[in-house]
Amino acid sequence: MKRHRFLFVVSMLALAVVLNNVLNNPGRGLLAQSASGAASAIPATTYELTVTLAGTSTGTVTSSPTGITCSPTCSASFNAGTAVTLTATPGKGAFFTGWSGACTGRSTCKVVMKAAKSVTATFNVNQTVNVLNHIIFMAQENRSVDNYLGELRSYWKSNGFADRSFDGLPQFNPTTGLAPLYGPPPTNPGCDPAYPPPDDCTEDSASPNIASYQLTTQCTENTSPSWNESHENWNLDAPMSGTADLNGYVWTAAHDARNLGYYDTNGIRAMGYYESSNLNYYYYMASEFATSDRWFSPAMVRTEPNREYLIAATSQGYAYPIGTDSGDENLLTATTIFQELQTAGISWKIYVNTDNTACASNATPACLLTLSYVQNFSWGQTIPTGYPDNIATMTQFTTDLQNGTLPSVAQIEPASAAGLDEHGSDSDEYPVDVQLGASYVSSIVNALMASTSWKDSAFILTYDESGALYDHVAPQTAVSPDGIAPVDLMPGDICNNGTTGPTCNFVYTGYRVPLIVISPYANEHYVDHNVLDTTAILKLIETRFKLSSLTKRDAAQKNMTSFFNFNEPPWMTPPTPPTQTTSGACYLNTLP
Repeated sequence: MKRHRFLFVVSMLALAVVLNNVLNNPGRGLLAQSASGAASAIPATTYELTVTLAGTSTGTVTSSPTGITCSPTCSASFNAGTAVTLTATPGKGAFFTGWSGACTGRSTCKVVMKAAKSVTATFNVNQTVNVLNHIIFMAQENRSVDNYLGELRSYWKSNGFADRSFDGLPQFNPTTGLAPLYGPPPTNPGCDPAYPPPDDCTEDSASPNIASYQLTTQCTENTSPSWNESHENWNLDAPMSGTADLNGYVWTAAHDARNLGYYDTNGIRAMGYYESSNLNYYYYMASEFATSDRWFSPAMVRTEPNREYLIAATSQGYAYPIGTDSGDENLLTATTIFQELQTAGISWKIYVNTDNTACASNATPACLLTLSYVQNFSWGQTIPTGYPDNIATMTQFTTDLQNGTLPSVAQIEPASAAGLDEHGSDSDEYPVDVQLGASYVSSIVNALMASTSWKDSAFILTYDESGALYDHVAPQTAVSPDGIAPVDLMPGDICNNGTTGPTCNFVYTGYRVPLIVISPYANEHYVDHNVLDTTAILKLIETRFKLSSLTKRDAAQKNMTSFFNFNEPPWMTPPTPPTQTTSGACYLNTLP
């Protein structure tokens, strides 16, 4: 009896020690006795999950299984081994930035409870287009998407960029993967060799097919995008029809060459394109930042009307430059974006390049106005006296960058007189080198990226129209800006001979033109597929600064915010682009 009693007392004492350990060390679990007599931990049955909310805005976090529903901090215990999924829901006007602690990223947080864990969910104020305090836009001259960026997908493959759907020249598309896929080089019917100059180009059954090809020369004779040529490029046999055959590019280039005394009397230059080795700066920037394969000029006409659309969303029926004939003698009365900005008290400025102009030694506002297309508007004529500080030289642009005085909206006009606008060569005596133009643009963009204004700016680079250079995507239907039909067509012009058709009014865009959206907020390596024309730039400005639409055309555009990520800006530290090469050959008397 005494021995049994002794054992009972010892056992009770041992149990007391165990219970004491449990009570004083609850996280360690029960203690078990090993065969050697040492104590070992018995696993806990539950663990605590703690969630903390952080950031500049509000949100909630819930769990599955239930237990967590918190703001700003909460915790719950879950059985050991439980897989817990946390879901973050931003509050009104908030953006979920992401998880930290036991989870990272922005998707749902999944943790397995094998120990106590902590997670932080960060909610910040949802950023909008209002973070853009400077919108700068620049339209160079006369380039199509196929002519300038047609090789983009091949460039991505060679330079380690992920593939994107981009509708460039089909011969550069991959054979598998994202559509559109590989296709043979597109062609246009050429001139029957039986009818050389001085005969006009004759397209018939004996015409050779001219396929797209890489240009070696950085200088080509101009191809015309005027009213007639644009409609003949649409459909050479039925230019007023609703069917776009896109078969007139070579014919119109040859026709003009034979009338102007150019070397390329067979119009082959219209089918040429440049590769990344030619335009290395543009290829790099279009790959790092945001671009589009459905970005069009506003109308199937030449430079002047398209530039009027660019700043006023209409040409008020003009298909030709002011003063071409009796139908276009007057200045435009339409409201420009600058006039609207001025009324709203928002800063704006137009910058012009004075090189090789009379303004180089006479940079008065009146002289500078002659270098800007805003001179085509009645209100534009009031700028030298009413707003003299709002038109300035490119030297002032550099100063504004350095001083942090860049306006809210800025337009940079092309340096045409300096031969830096990338236009086709109007004269064989004065060839225009596209590489020099691209280098000029790079100097402007690089200066912005290196300035204090970069952090809240967007630079939009585009082209006024395609210059009648081949592009395989047809113009798209569009909204007439003001219901005004062409008022200045000449005798014998297409649509001015008693017949009409869908393309005879301003209810189609022009042809595709390149676009690069450069900003710390621009989506990284992004391609937008929305059908837009350059009046969407006006819509972006109107959206940012809460302005009314100028016409029905810009009112119908999307506002371009799809090109940006305002919450997670990819490029607060901008990339380091390559130096644009300028060593390419420049000649006009032969091709390629």
